[in-house]
Amino acid sequence: MTLRPTKLELIEGDRLRIEWSDETQREYATAELRDACPCATCREIRKQPPPSSMELPVLSAAEAAPLKLVGMKPVGNYAYSIAFSDGHDTGIFTLESLRDLGSDVTGQGVAKPAP
Repeated sequence: MTLRPTKLELIEGDRLRIEWSDETQREYATAELRDACPCATCREIRKQPPPSSMELPVLSAAEAAPLKLVGMKPVGNYAYSIAFSDGHDTGIFTLESLRDLGSDVTGQGVAKPAP
């Protein structure tokens, strides 16, 4: 049986909580999701060496503002497209990748086995 989200909820404005079909609940910090974006551009950026400590990044106003999750749409029956307040919205997060991210908040800290 494939696990599916049964409930999506924004918590405190900067966290996403997903309840899964096995009743496991996971929470995701918006920054964690943005940092794990699976789109081609973000994967290429993660492959690059870190910038020199002497370089200062130039940020847009949207990038400098606190990061928020502004939208989430299902993609078929296998993933979600997530839009962030910095304007980034090209990442498609598979259900499997979402299960691997975040932290279990079910209560015991241990995910329930899939039926």
